Amino acid sequence: MIVIISSPSGAGKSSICKNLLKLDNKLKISISDTTRVPRDNEVDGKDYNFISEKKFKEKIENKEYAEYASVFGNFYGSLHSNVMDLLKNEYDVLFDIDWQGAQQLKKSSYSNILSFFIVPPSKDIIYQRLLSRSELSGDNEDAINRRMSFYETEISHKEEYDHVVINDNIRICTETIYELIQQRRSLI
Repeated sequence: MIVIISSPSGAGKSSICKNLLKLDNKLKISISDTTRVPRDNEVDGKDYNFISEKKFKEKIENKEYAEYASVFGNFYGSLHSNVMDLLKNEYDVLFDIDWQGAQQLKKSSYSNILSFFIVPPSKDIIYQRLLSRSELSGDNEDAINRRMSFYETEISHKEEYDHVVINDNIRICTETIYELIQQRRSLI
């Protein structure tokens, strides 16, 4: 099964994905390639595969990505070969991606896709979360404001997902998603 987690920037999707991986040993994260610079707390090959834009574009031309998108001036993409390896080894593949990548996966030949869109309790909370994580992300006020300007576009895609879950409490949000994954597995 493919499990997609999307949200506006700052709504908690990466934290939720990390929590899900701790809860569920049948889930493995699809580690994306990206052209952006690593944050201080990120490890190449674990959090992302950090590559050049030239290399990324070569992989696009060679149709190596199951999904890819340009987000805030950087490319992100999941290699089809990595997804297939995980599926062949009987893992469910977890994607921490935006709405663009989710749309591509839903139009792909992959079957059994379960998608979640995480929404914050309010837009103001997103701003506060982006401010509080700015030390780790290296985002300055301009970058935070740029992310906030895309909020409405991102949130407008929530109805394209199987489930919309409010992240008012990260533990409850994670448990809700975990239970829905378990329910889907019981139907397979």
